Amino acid sequence: MTHMHGKYADFENLRERAVELRRAGRSLRQIRDELKVYNNDILNRLVKGEPPPAWTRRPRAKDDLRARARELRLQGWTYDRIEIELGCSKSSVSLWVRDLPKPERKRSRAEAAAIARRGWEAKQRVRDEERRRTKEDARRAVGDLTPRELFLVGVGLYWAEGTKDKPYDRRESVTFVNSDPDMIKVFLAWLDLMGVERERLRFSVMIHENADVAGAERYWADLVRADRRAFNKTTLKRHNPKTIRKNVGESYRGCLCVKVLKGADLYRRIEGSWYGIVLGADSTT
Repeated sequence: MTHMHGKYADFENLRERAVELRRAGRSLRQIRDELKVYNNDILNRLVKGEPPPAWTRRPRAKDDLRARARELRLQGWTYDRIEIELGCSKSSVSLWVRDLPKPERKRSRAEAAAIARRGWEAKQRVRDEERRRTKEDARRAVGDLTPRELFLVGVGLYWAEGTKDKPYDRRESVTFVNSDPDMIKVFLAWLDLMGVERERLRFSVMIHENADVAGAERYWADLVRADRRAFNKTTLKRHNPKTIRKNVGESYRGCLCVKVLKGADLYRRIEGSWYGIVLGADSTT
């Protein structure tokens, strides 16, 4: 027997009345006001073991999904099928239906694999759409570049992909090599910004000898809108049968080399600007 002191000394009588009210469908607040018990700890002890009336339970956002999941499970559906049908996680499905009997296997392993594959493909489509949306949002956020922004981008681009002068190998020249056509276009836009005339540019293609050499030469010439006379002889890379290359097929066009004639002064400006960027970045930390 629980012994109480003071205002709530007659605990057993209070509990009897509280249980009676609870079973009559009263809420805790109503019981509190009826019995004048304003101590939450004692109030909870008075109704301990008595479930709250249904009307006091707040509906949860996923109650409908839970009910549907249990219905499907009783029909013999697997976790994977329920997950695909309801668009929720397998962990949620497990939490909702794990107390129900496990259905007997009604399909072959091949059928089960096909269902799982469809589920994976559905998820992959969602992820692909998320990737596309993120990239599109990022593209729009950039907007138009100011001349200063393009200048800084071009310097960083060159320092990552262009040839550089070394103390042991003096090369104060500007040569940029890349296989990405967008990188080439940005670099050419940067050269325009720097006032480099197109007549000072020389191009050359670098490609494996077993690729479509002529097609690659046409592709790069069209991309940079240059006369073929601005192109030097194509550099062919020897094919090694032991090497398993991924850059094959119609989309493989090798690399384009862009060289600026009389580019020593431009190179010095690039190098100086790059170290200016480095110092500027250091000053922000």
